[in-house]
Parts: sequence; structure tokens; C-alpha cells
Amino acid sequence: MKSNKRNLAAYVYEDRLSRHVLSEQHPMRPVRLRYTNALLNGYGAFDDPSALVVNPRPVTREELLTFHQESYVDVVQRLSDGELIASAEIFGFSKTGDNPIYEGMYEAALLSTGASVQAAELIADGVTSRAFAPAGGLHHAAPGHASGFCIFNDPVIAINALRKQGLRVCYVDIDAHHGDGVQNAFYRDADVMTISIHEGPRWLFPGSGDVRETGEGYGKGFSVNLPLLPYTSDDVYMAAFDEIVLPLIRTFNPDVLATQLGTDAHVYDPLTQLALTTYGYEAMFERFEALRYPWLAFGGGGYDLDAVARCWTLAYGVMLGRRWPDVLPLGAESFLESDALRDGVVTVEDEMIIRTAAWADQRVQEIKKLIFPLHGIAT
Repeated sequence: MKSNKRNLAAYVYEDRLSRHVLSEQHPMRPVRLRYTNALLNGYGAFDDPSALVVNPRPVTREELLTFHQESYVDVVQRLSDGELIASAEIFGFSKTGDNPIYEGMYEAALLSTGASVQAAELIADGVTSRAFAPAGGLHHAAPGHASGFCIFNDPVIAINALRKQGLRVCYVDIDAHHGDGVQNAFYRDADVMTISIHEGPRWLFPGSGDVRETGEGYGKGFSVNLPLLPYTSDDVYMAAFDEIVLPLIRTFNPDVLATQLGTDAHVYDPLTQLALTTYGYEAMFERFEALRYPWLAFGGGGYDLDAVARCWTLAYGVMLGRRWPDVLPLGAESFLESDALRDGVVTVEDEMIIRTAAWADQRVQEIKKLIFPLHGIAT
């Protein structure tokens, strides 16, 4: 990898990424990307000397096939064009399920996936040391079928682009849902470490991500899972994060740190039950930045549009070295319900804090027993 001579933070986005609609009732609403962009623009983020706004390109077929089966890619294109395929459900698609068929879905998925690959290329080529592709982070898609609102698995394809250049990657997934598709892609790989912090599989899709899922073969010890109890709040979450995530990243010492920044662990998210606030998210973003590795960030889940825009605005601010004021810019009231960038006081009952802390500590100790010795980390 070329040295990072320019201290730029790339933002890979254009409005086309926010225009498609999965269905009128679907919780995944790409308009959240437009709100994030508008909020950042209101803060003057793109006028910062370190900001580099990049228009995305569609992913190529060759890049898609580094992970996805050609037959699956063909089916996505045919369904997108309006062809009726009796076996669509075999590939994860249906009219009313998690992955509805809609006109233009192939082109939309090509562009969001390409944005993530392009962000990876900007880092690998030394153009920038930090890059954010907010339309990406669709971590559930499998080689041959869609899953969990995800058609193509852009984190895997972007990581494959980095690996093609001989780079080792540590992937950290803070989405409330387990990053199963990415873990599965690299489960036997020692050049990619995957770390997922998520609501436990007992309570949330996709039902995987137990501590004992640690990798196989050469990849043993390179898949790490930290499942948490519902209602886990900032302090409990960050204590576990600091004990597990930070020492593993430092010990693995990657060429690139890739992070999936799903905001559905936020306390206001309607689909999940974790209780993070903007303060917990901002604390994680600051820790990622402080590690000083080239930093590739994807978007991910997030179904409270207000929380998505605010959290990802904080993320790109950290990449720029800027701390935005809590006072929202003029015009933000037209698309945000909140009256400040950061959350107000969020109260979690003492009994719940005790329960979630005890659970998290047990999982931390399991990881230290199962994973840390494999990497020579003292416990």
C-alpha cells in the first residue's frame, strides 16, 4: 500500500444512492442517506480542507464475482428488470418479505456496492487515510441469496479488493445485528479478523454470533463475537468494547481497519433493543480514529432516520477531526425531529444496568479464554 501522503477524509456519496424505495412499508429507507448528507452540509463539513467528496461508481461484475455466484447476480438483474421468476424465493426475494423485488434494485445495489469498493480503493491507493461509504455496510448477503435487506455484500467485496493488494484487514461490526455474511466469508481466513458486537442471537435476527463462533482451520481465533443483552447502554457497552475490541485490533495490527457503523443499536431504533446513545457511538468513532490505522467505514443498519443522520454526521466529523456543536444548523428541523445533534438524558433502570453488565462481563471472560491465548494476549 502506498503511504498516505494526504490527510483527507473521503465521503463517497451522491444523491442517486438515496432515491430508490424498497417498498412503502419497508423499514430500510435510503432517504436516510439524503438526511445525513444534508446535515453534514449544514455543518459545512464538505467545505473542510480535509473533506474529499467522491461520486461513486457501480461495482463491476468481476468485483461482484469475488464473492457472489454468477447465477445469483443474473437472477438479481432479471428480477430488477421485471422478469417473473418462479424460484425467486430460493434466492431470498419475495413480494412482501425482508427482500422485496422492486424495479431498479440491481442498479441501486451495483452503485452502493461500488461506493464501498471505491472507498477501499481510495485508501489502498494512498489517496486518503479515511473513507466513509454510508450507503454500504450490507453485511447479511450470502454468495447465492439476499438476506436481511441486503442484496450484495459490499463489505466482503471491498475487503476482497484490499486483499487483492496483499492487505490484512480487521473488520469491526457495531450493527445491532450480527455481521454473519462477512464472518462467513472469512471464517477460515487468518488475513481478515472479523469482530462483531451485537444484540445476542437469542433475541435478534440472524440468530448467529455466539461467542463460540471463533473461526475454523487457519481462521481459528480470527472470528470474534460479543453478543449483548437487550437494553445494554453506553457505559456497559463501552467497557466491553475497551476490554475486547481494542486489544484485538492492536494485536492483529491490520493494514486497514474496516468498520460497519450500523446505528440500529441506538436506543430509539424501532427494530432492536440495545440502548446506545449518540455518546456511545461518538466514543467508538473516536477510538477508531485514535488507533491511527487507515480507516474504511461503511454505513449499515439504522431504522430511526433521525438517529442515523445524527450518528453518521458525528462519524464523519471524527474523520475530519471536527467536533460539531450540538446546535443544529438552520434547516435541519425540516427533516430531523431532534432539537440537538447529541441525545439528551436517556435513563436506564439500575436493575437493567446490573443485569446487562453481568452478562457482558461473562461474555468478555469467555472471549478472553477462547480467543486471547490464540493471539498471545495476556488476560
